[in-house]
Amino acid sequence: MRRIDWSLYLVADTEFAAGKDLLPRIREAVLGGVTVVQLRAKDLGTRDFLELASRISEQLGKLGVPFLINDRVDISLACGAAGVHLGQDDMPPDRAKKLLGRSKIIGVSVNTLKEAREAERLGADYVGLGPIYATTTKNTDLPIVGSEGIRRMHKLIDIPIIAIGGINAGNAADVLRAGAAGVAVVSAILGAADARKAAAELKKRVLI
Repeated sequence: MRRIDWSLYLVADTEFAAGKDLLPRIREAVLGGVTVVQLRAKDLGTRDFLELASRISEQLGKLGVPFLINDRVDISLACGAAGVHLGQDDMPPDRAKKLLGRSKIIGVSVNTLKEAREAERLGADYVGLGPIYATTTKNTDLPIVGSEGIRRMHKLIDIPIIAIGGINAGNAADVLRAGAAGVAVVSAILGAADARKAAAELKKRVLI
């Protein structure tokens, strides 16, 4: 797998976008400094998901930014994405790797060290650890991890940790100092009036 700059990871959530055209917002975010994009589209049917994913994949391919699909290995394969991000109830990472190919990126959402170690054992390329702080962009009953949770996990696994949940320009640098390879955000960029400016501000905070 090629070396990835994980520093600023945008989760492009269609539900959060609430009907807004994601394509121009994603482009502006990338121009502002986003280094990885994941498409999360739990509200879309398969055909609409694939159509949107294909358009984003083409755009990000031209910009040289890795594009990942949330949950759906089939959509990732069909649109030529760089990989997939899986939840704890999704396909195991080793099975996904067999379907997508060894060169594809496989990420797994985790909340505990046990889950992270299992993801690493099964061949995940990175873990998405969260929620780091309280968040309103995803309904979850999972316990808050906090920066101390990042520090502990960073010492005990060898794959990159992408921190997610309640991260913004005010706390992003603290998350990186704790050992995360990058920060994943939704509202900090998609909820901003100017996606490029918001991404640029976050990018300054993660370049520590």
